[in-house]
Amino acid sequence: MPAVSGVSGTTGVPGASGASAGLPSAPGVSPGTSGAPGEAGDIPAPLAARARLFPALAAVYRAQLSRARVARIPLLFVATFQSIGIMILMRGVVDGGSGARSVVAGSSVLVVAFVALNLLAQYFGQLRASGGLDHYATLPVPPSAVVLGAAAAYASFTVPGTIVTAVMGSVLFQLPMTHLWILLAVIPLSGAALAGLGAVLGLLAPRQELATLCGQLGMSAALLLGVLPADRMPQVVSYARDLLPSTYGVEALARTFDGQPDWWVVCADLGVCAGVAVVSLAAATWAYRRAAVR
Repeated sequence: MPAVSGVSGTTGVPGASGASAGLPSAPGVSPGTSGAPGEAGDIPAPLAARARLFPALAAVYRAQLSRARVARIPLLFVATFQSIGIMILMRGVVDGGSGARSVVAGSSVLVVAFVALNLLAQYFGQLRASGGLDHYATLPVPPSAVVLGAAAAYASFTVPGTIVTAVMGSVLFQLPMTHLWILLAVIPLSGAALAGLGAVLGLLAPRQELATLCGQLGMSAALLLGVLPADRMPQVVSYARDLLPSTYGVEALARTFDGQPDWWVVCADLGVCAGVAVVSLAAATWAYRRAAVR
């Protein structure tokens, strides 16, 4: 009998397939298979390669920076005016000496604590409560890139306010400004340590309100333990001061107001601050993984 015309995959010879007649087969389907899902011969589509750390970190940083750009001016004003107001109040209590150095250094680092610790804890608490972590979990980016990118973006807002506070404090208490370049090391190291702590508080808090409360308490601790002179604190409180990550950034900045700073001690303080930053950011990455899988 003649073959029925119009039937695809036949050549007029019964039993002959299109592949044997030289016709191209469907892409991704081996000859002799029907191409149905789950049958032998299926070739799964390759997954996209996982993004590397630094390109993913840069992408998250830019995204966070552009997202928070609208709130940048209020953040700068609130954080800076708060620290300058504290220095003006302390001017009537502290005249000079080591107390003045502690007040100026602590008020400068307080700008970092307000943004990197307080606001970042609120941000991650809100992100967890609203389900925003699910969005990042679907992206092929390492968890450390999400934590570091958000921390770096929030810490970037502190740079102008910290510099303005340090300069105005030096003028107010008549301190030398020769070595204020040390802020180039104090700001990123203190910011990283406090941002990691803020991310941990926001990610581990069971409720968004508790994350906000923890961030406020952490900033209050940075205010009381960092701004007040250490020699006027009780011994028990000084132990708590040593546990605060920003303390070593405050000490490093305060020592540079001396006429002849002991740079070995300054570098030691910055080294401790860097070590605390690594530990806190690693803990924040672990907290992010733990919160993302729940």
